[in-house]
Amino acid sequence: MIIKKLEVGPIMANCYVLGCEDTKEAVVIDPGDEADRILMTLSESNLKVKYIINTHGHFDHVGANKRMKEITGAELLIHADDEPMLKDLNKAAASFGLKSENSPPSDRNMAHGDELTFGNITLRVIHTPGHSRGGVCLYTEGALFSGDTLFAGSIGRTDLPGGDYDTLISSIKEKLLGVDEKTIVYPGHGPETSILQERRMNPFLR
Repeated sequence: MIIKKLEVGPIMANCYVLGCEDTKEAVVIDPGDEADRILMTLSESNLKVKYIINTHGHFDHVGANKRMKEITGAELLIHADDEPMLKDLNKAAASFGLKSENSPPSDRNMAHGDELTFGNITLRVIHTPGHSRGGVCLYTEGALFSGDTLFAGSIGRTDLPGGDYDTLISSIKEKLLGVDEKTIVYPGHGPETSILQERRMNPFLR
């Protein structure tokens, strides 16, 4: 699997471009900003986008949805509980003194257990509420794309609307820590980690 990470926007959110080496089908996870840079990354690897996937609805992860959708025509996916956020991204960004463009509605709402296939690769959707009501992670063998649920040595903030600390901790412990400990975790901000590292060292999970 091709994995390209781009830190985008003023909050430096991680956007991931995933591609199947055999078929060149791809997905874009969390296009938060800098759509042209994401599109250039796709072009450089000769990838065609099948899905634009939002791990949650916060503006720093979905701000480039509109342009990405217009240019690629790919199917836009988000969990139903975070769908309402897409129409108010400008207001959410303004509360941080920033700007964002409202997103078109999703083409389809993801649910826990859904499987998203591109080329020879399948991502399993894991609903992990706590940072937001509709937060999801995406798992394929060896890799977990954790959005703002789990970070290296930390967890997502829970003080925004829809956040809940106890729910987030339960989501992580019950749904994420059970996957293979060698799995690399690709979070929504910051560096990669692993399930083993977070089991052993994350102070929020002891």
